[in-house]
Amino acid sequence: MTATSSTFRKLQAQLRGSVGKAIEDFAMIEAGDKVMVCLSGGKDSYTMLDILLSLQRSAPVSFELVAVNLDQKQPDFPEDVLPNYLTALGVPHHIIEQDTYSVVKRVIPEGKTMCGLCSRMRRGALYRWAGENGVTKIALGHHRDDIVETLFLNIFFGGKMKAMPPKLRSEDGRHIVIRPLAYVAERDIERYARAREFPIIPCNLCGSQENAQRRTIKRMLAEWEREHPGRTESIFSALRSVEASHLADPALFDFAGLRRD
Repeated sequence: MTATSSTFRKLQAQLRGSVGKAIEDFAMIEAGDKVMVCLSGGKDSYTMLDILLSLQRSAPVSFELVAVNLDQKQPDFPEDVLPNYLTALGVPHHIIEQDTYSVVKRVIPEGKTMCGLCSRMRRGALYRWAGENGVTKIALGHHRDDIVETLFLNIFFGGKMKAMPPKLRSEDGRHIVIRPLAYVAERDIERYARAREFPIIPCNLCGSQENAQRRTIKRMLAEWEREHPGRTESIFSALRSVEASHLADPALFDFAGLRRD
């Protein structure tokens, strides 16, 4: 599939439709918004930026996009790739430079998962820049499969019925985070990224680790999908159709107040 083929155009239209529907369903972007697109250099964030730029040109409301990357000072990180790519596109952008790599390597023992600390430090840097630069929405590149995987991670390893919401307010109430790819399957992102030939930058920190729990969940879902095509989509649909009275959380449903008619 090439970026000019009819197959690609069909895939692009499908992604535009899915992202547009998610934006509409969850009121992700409003007139006058300044949306910070968090760009990691991976396939997901490149695809998110590409589709948002496409939608921006035809959207019924006016909004601003600014691409932001956090340079974590990983060894051999190609510092010129993202600025050159974004400059060529004519996209407003900013590179935050913060040596989180050294901190994570120093604090986390060898062989232990670095993702948690790395994620918290990255989030803090991005939130801080957003607060200082008039950003009204922070766009992350998590897709449908990420959301479903997180659901099972929390069920199996955290004892919670919890996933990644398509839209959320930060704990301090100062930021709104959106996930425009919430309705998009990872396999479609992979196909799109290959066709667009994005300059992918591998992560040499958490991306180089064997995150056992998430990989276990990913393998489980992949096996289910092979045996029962459409199961991942069905699970995601269940997240959008919750019957609180048929679960067991008294904070969500007034079980104590149930009485016979």
